[in-house]
Amino acid sequence: MAEQPNSSHEAAAAAGKEMYGKVELAPEVLEVIVGIATAEVEGVADMRGSFATGVAEKLGRKVHGKGVKIDYNDDGLFIDVYCSVEYGRSVPSIAREIQKNVRQSVFNMTAIEPEEVNVHITGIQFDQTEERA
Repeated sequence: MAEQPNSSHEAAAAAGKEMYGKVELAPEVLEVIVGIATAEVEGVADMRGSFATGVAEKLGRKVHGKGVKIDYNDDGLFIDVYCSVEYGRSVPSIAREIQKNVRQSVFNMTAIEPEEVNVHITGIQFDQTEERA
């Protein structure tokens, strides 16, 4: 879901850039990092995806970047996460935990400090056994 015209992003530590060159990250790499970090949070039921990601999952392909929008420009890295949560869970607590986990994972894996991590709760998932009762 990265809607950037750029095909890659630069992320290089000052010393590394001077000595070795630059490191480029494809937007999909950031999407996967964010998607996995979000899915690790207890209480997250599902990530929102597009029709294409739904078809890919039906064919057995795991789409880790589903429900993630990345905007990486001169102003910094801006992340939007779209997910649903389990019924009965504290939405503000889950949203804060997503923000914390995403920010930490992105920084640990890329040395990029996100400017914003915006969490959009798109639904509540009920337990399947409760729906039938």
